[in-house]
Amino acid sequence: METFLQQIINGLVLGSMYALVALGYTMVYGIINLINFAHGDVLMVGALVSFSVVTALADSGLPGWALMLVGLLCAIVVCALLNYTIEKIAYRPLRSAPRLAPLITAMGMSLLLQTLAMIIWKPNPKPFPQLLPAQAIDLGGPVITITQILILVSTGVILAGLLWLVNKTKLGRAMRATAENPKVAGLMGVKPDMVISATFVIGAALAAVAGMMWAANYGTVQHSMGFMPGLKAFTAAVLGGIGNLAGAMVGGVLLGLIESIGAGYLGDLTGGILGSHYADIFAFVALILVLTLRPSGLLGERVADRA
Repeated sequence: METFLQQIINGLVLGSMYALVALGYTMVYGIINLINFAHGDVLMVGALVSFSVVTALADSGLPGWALMLVGLLCAIVVCALLNYTIEKIAYRPLRSAPRLAPLITAMGMSLLLQTLAMIIWKPNPKPFPQLLPAQAIDLGGPVITITQILILVSTGVILAGLLWLVNKTKLGRAMRATAENPKVAGLMGVKPDMVISATFVIGAALAAVAGMMWAANYGTVQHSMGFMPGLKAFTAAVLGGIGNLAGAMVGGVLLGLIESIGAGYLGDLTGGILGSHYADIFAFVALILVLTLRPSGLLGERVADRA
């Protein structure tokens, strides 16, 4: 039971990070029907930028939480500008092109970001500084760290704020109108280009937060670190129902739980043949089952057909 509860905690932490990235995928897809495969690499840029800032300020005398906050703010700004530029240069000219064109462009942009990051930060993995106390808190068997608590609390606050933004604000109404029909929304005074750019910026900010969380939780950063979280987050978005914010949240948390619980028991289930590093099996088997039984995802899809 202790192992099970520990894996539940690990799964919630992992799923929280997946959910933040999955929201970026699902918001963009919901508005312009584009799978931005470079989104995972935006997470990587956020992690590396925060690493550079934290390392540069290591001797400034600032406490760890302040270094984390400064690094996070810098990562959000850089990622927001990066995603805004990507949308404007790489995706906007292809909105009327066949869907295969922006998809290939997104893959190319992902490879470009990885290559640029490898040139700037070099290919070797780098240890991310321990900014918060490493002492684990005993919960009567399972343990949780201060960093993991911060990840869970921050994710809850961010997700609540995003739901409020989408459902209660003028920008949120404009986003929903653009997702429904951008041409009609434009006739009603909405500026679709501005709304789409804002969506990319918000998604980049979420990816930057997830990147900082990932680096702080696992203690390492490198140029290729965004591929697997990006792929898993896309899986989570599809699992929950891509185009649906609640679906992205549910899919992310569910995928994290499946992966962590599977990792905890994979060795026993296979008689020691497969170790915990094969836990990806559970995530993608779950995706296959959901897509086979419910192709629109667990919570369906709220993306309207374009008129």
